[in-house]
Amino acid sequence: MKHSQNTLSAAIGDRVRHHRLRRGWTLDHLAEASSVSRRMLINVEQGAANPSVGTLLKLSEALSVGLPELVESPEAGSIKVTRGGQGALLWSGDSGGRGVLVASVETPDVLELWDWSLGAHDAHTSTAHTPGTRELLQVLDGSVTLDVDGQLHLLENGDAITFPGDVPHSYTNPHPHPARFTLTVFEPGRTPTHRRETNHA
Repeated sequence: MKHSQNTLSAAIGDRVRHHRLRRGWTLDHLAEASSVSRRMLINVEQGAANPSVGTLLKLSEALSVGLPELVESPEAGSIKVTRGGQGALLWSGDSGGRGVLVASVETPDVLELWDWSLGAHDAHTSTAHTPGTRELLQVLDGSVTLDVDGQLHLLENGDAITFPGDVPHSYTNPHPHPARFTLTVFEPGRTPTHRRETNHA
């Protein structure tokens, strides 16, 4: 199902509020558990904000749900098709880049497939994800500089890399022409032993 940004923001707000209330949490409790300000939480739940990927990850961790559960439309059955040009747009760069979540599964391990594009000199920085997270990246067009906890890797068209996602990392297009890559993220199952209901900052 294709989302406009307003529709997606409203859907995210409804789901965050649903999971918060299901846990019996106040806004203050969720703010403390996620390190997201109470004001931002109110805007998110009202659908008045377009939360960043970082904010969504903090909320998904605090609520012990997968990111896809907050941003994707539920669909009956074991097969879900995302047509070209569709998916959840969760990041937009200053130079026209886009981060789109196009497919995912939760088993309870979370597996996400992303379609990323970076405009000229675009960059996206990600905080460390849940312990045990792994990411796989392949450059489809152009080149991408991947910074994994201070280690730089220049990836050209066709290159692929596997790296830990549980450390700070970033993706940068060092050139004046666009770049595109596909990204798969594996996050271990969300059980009480993996996800704490405390501050994740």
